Amino acid sequence: MWESICLTLAATAGNNIGKVLQKKGTIILPPLSLKLKVIRAYAVNKPWALGFLMDIFGALLMLRALSLAPVSVVQPVSGCGLAILSIFSHFYLKEVMNVFDWIGITVAGIGTIGVGAGGEEQKASLISVFQLLWLALVVAFLFVLLNAWLHIYKRQRREQELMEYEVVEEIIYGLESGVLFGMASVVSKMGFVFVEQGFSTMFIPMCISISICCSGTGFFYQTRGLKHGRAIVVSTCAAVASIVTGVVAGMFALGEKLPTSPSGRLLLLLGWLLIMLGVVLLVTSSRLIRHLPRSFRRSRQTSVERGFNIRRTTSHTPKDTNPSAVIQAATLHHLLSSSASKEKD
Repeated sequence: MWESICLTLAATAGNNIGKVLQKKGTIILPPLSLKLKVIRAYAVNKPWALGFLMDIFGALLMLRALSLAPVSVVQPVSGCGLAILSIFSHFYLKEVMNVFDWIGITVAGIGTIGVGAGGEEQKASLISVFQLLWLALVVAFLFVLLNAWLHIYKRQRREQELMEYEVVEEIIYGLESGVLFGMASVVSKMGFVFVEQGFSTMFIPMCISISICCSGTGFFYQTRGLKHGRAIVVSTCAAVASIVTGVVAGMFALGEKLPTSPSGRLLLLLGWLLIMLGVVLLVTSSRLIRHLPRSFRRSRQTSVERGFNIRRTTSHTPKDTNPSAVIQAATLHHLLSSSASKEKD
């Protein structure tokens, strides 16, 4: 179990950090196209090439983790990628982190330990075609319901001539993308389970292809929400929905079970809860810090500025003065959406 958790942490670290490096590399690169000159420019750009390789390596590690552990364990632990990204951004990109960022990282780390301590190795159970059909129908019905709800609010907004998005629209886009991200992990795991039950190995690439389609569609929905809505709402809903979908679908469609011992069950449930709480704290930290007393915020700001000045005077390497070089330690989807918004403008 600990091996699969370590693989998951390494995979999500590679995915998130890889996207940060790719984002940093694209600052001086033209928009990606199939022209040979453009492709060569991306290939020789060290930050982008390194980020691309880390992203691919992280995806391979995630597939390995899914082949070893239940998706109800892998998917929640993958939510800790935001904590790893925050630490990387703090030390590598010299970003300033507030108290809620550190609390979120700590809580997510404790939750990961709880999942590892409470999780149990499970034998692959038989996948029922009836259960898979039920899962597909439930997901389809959920999307029909959410899109109908979205259509109603869009029509009301047009009738009232409102320009800003309603919070309901932001929540719907976040939920839709999160469900698709969670289903991508479930479908990938499904391919390995089919092979363990004696089916053809062709099920693995077939399920991985479907998983890629789910992830791509999830990015599409989340990008739509992030372009016009508030990133804090969309990303929080997506992160929580992704974890809940992976856990629920893994148990009902793949036959995954809670630990048999009461203590293991308690640790696993507590770990799930702490990971989700840590992710929410990391996503909402910039807004939560505004509600702290002014005296505390002023003292924190003074200490941060003092530390920054010390680092700046002791460093002998020139810093990149381009503001775009400093990337906010948000989620992977924030980075992609911000790039898309800039190109649109």
